[in-house]
Amino acid sequence: MEIRADLHIHTVLSPCGDLDMSPANIIGMALQKGLSLIGISDHNSTRQAPVIQQLGEQQGLRVLCGTEVNTAEEVHALAYFPTLERITAFQHFLDLHLPNIKNNPDKFGYQVVVDAEEQITYEEERLLITALDVDINTIERTVHALDGIFIPAHIDKSRFSILSQLGFVPKDLKCEALELSPHTTREQFLQQNAYLSGYKFIRSSDAHYVDDIGKVFTSLSLPDLSFDSIRVAITR
Repeated sequence: MEIRADLHIHTVLSPCGDLDMSPANIIGMALQKGLSLIGISDHNSTRQAPVIQQLGEQQGLRVLCGTEVNTAEEVHALAYFPTLERITAFQHFLDLHLPNIKNNPDKFGYQVVVDAEEQITYEEERLLITALDVDINTIERTVHALDGIFIPAHIDKSRFSILSQLGFVPKDLKCEALELSPHTTREQFLQQNAYLSGYKFIRSSDAHYVDDIGKVFTSLSLPDLSFDSIRVAITR
């Protein structure tokens, strides 16, 4: 089957995410936009994703649980995991390596987890947009040790991308794909970066507001919506 996937969506938990980015609103807009698969990727936290995954299952939308990791080099990368057990294990890794810098909600925004009824169940006190104290290679190896998917995010951007921060994609970095932002296409990007033509690419919205969900998407061909099938489709 052919599906539309938007694998980079923030929620109310991200300090830069709009407070309208609740589980119900995200699922509703994704279905309205004709998406069959979305990825929840809050900054340095997976805590909001399982509620959205459960709600998505009830309404016929496949939801990948993950995060947008900020590495020590200030590189953003997407990480997704196959089971709640693996998600919990990676959350423990994030908690160990996120610096203890207190969030200022007035400056950066609130960082809350809400349930399906939009009731607050948790507030993260540490600033989630801070860089972890571990490098990109260590994070990649940790993600893959947990059988996850690892994708450097919005690599065409001039800030917080692997190209802006490192200037290149390390040859020993194992990633299922590279992500492009809504501001370019694969063809446009490769005109200036032909040396990366051997990589697979996805394109995602990086939505922080409800209306931005699905404004760009990746078309995937796959037999079913299992995690393994999704991984194969991304790398094909």
